[in-house]
Amino acid sequence: MPTRPFPLLLVGAFAALYLIWGSTYFVIRIGVESWPPMLLAGLRFLIAGSLMFAWLRWRGVPALSARQWRSCALIGVLLLSCGNGGVTVAEHYGVASAVAALAIATVPLFALLFGLIWGQKTTGLEWGGILLGLVGIGLLNLGHNLQASPVGAILVLLAAASWALGSMWSRQLDLPGGAMASAAQMLVGGAVLLLGSGLSGERLETLPTPAGWAALIYLTLLGSIVAFSAYLYLLKHVRPAAATSYAYVNPVVAVLLGISFAGERIGIEEGVAMMVILSAVVLIGLPQWRRPAPTVMTRQA
Repeated sequence: MPTRPFPLLLVGAFAALYLIWGSTYFVIRIGVESWPPMLLAGLRFLIAGSLMFAWLRWRGVPALSARQWRSCALIGVLLLSCGNGGVTVAEHYGVASAVAALAIATVPLFALLFGLIWGQKTTGLEWGGILLGLVGIGLLNLGHNLQASPVGAILVLLAAASWALGSMWSRQLDLPGGAMASAAQMLVGGAVLLLGSGLSGERLETLPTPAGWAALIYLTLLGSIVAFSAYLYLLKHVRPAAATSYAYVNPVVAVLLGISFAGERIGIEEGVAMMVILSAVVLIGLPQWRRPAPTVMTRQA
C-alpha cells in the first residue's frame, strides 16, 4: 500500500466515480438524440484513447508488445465495443437511461458466473446474490420500459454480459500495467465501433446540436479520462471493494437524473427490481469487504 493519500484527493476521486460515472447514462441519452449511437461511442473512445496514449508515451510509458496489443484488442472489443456500445445503441432504441443503469448493475452477477470458467470459487453468499440478481433481472424485464423495447432489452443485457466476460478474461491475459491498458483498449474499441457505424449505414444527417457536442465532450473527457483516472487512483489507495462501491451508487444517480431531467418514469416493477439488484450486488460484495482480493471493473457507461 502506498503512502497515505491526501484526503481531499480521495473525496474527489470517490465523487468522480459516483457522480460522473453515474451521470454517463443520462448524458448518453442526450448524445444519441444528435449522434448515431455507434458513431457517438466510437468517437468518444477513439479520442479519449488517443489523448491518453499520447500522454502516457510522452511521460515515458513503454510501448506495448504485439502480444499486449492482441490482448488489449480482445478486451477492448468486449468491454467497449460490445459493452458500452451495446448500452449506447440500447438507449438509442428507447431504453431509458435509468433502466439501462439498473441492467448494467447486474455485471457483478455475470462476472461471478463467468469466473466459474477459470475455476474461481464462489461462496454461498455470492450464490445467494446471483440468484437474487436473477430475480431482479426478471422483475426489470416485467417493467414497461424494456417491454416497450425488446431489442433494447436484449442489447443492454448482452452488454452487461460482455463487460463481465471481458473483465474476467482480462485476468488471464498479458496486459500492460496502469492506464496504458485502458488507453489501448479505448483505441481498439473505438475503432471497431466506428467500423460498425460505417458498415451498418449510420449517417450523420444534420450537424449535432450544442447539447450533442457537449455530451460527446463530457463522455470523452470526464466519463472516459477523468473518472477512469480516479478509479485507478482509488485502486492504489483503498480496498478494492471500496473502489468498486460505485456499482451500488451509479444506478441510483442515473435513476435520479433520468427522472429529474429527462422526464423518465420508473414503474413499480422497475423500482422493486432496483432494490433487488442492488441488494444482490451488496451480497456479492460482502466477501470482498471481508478479505482483500483482486476484483474487476464493474461498470461501463
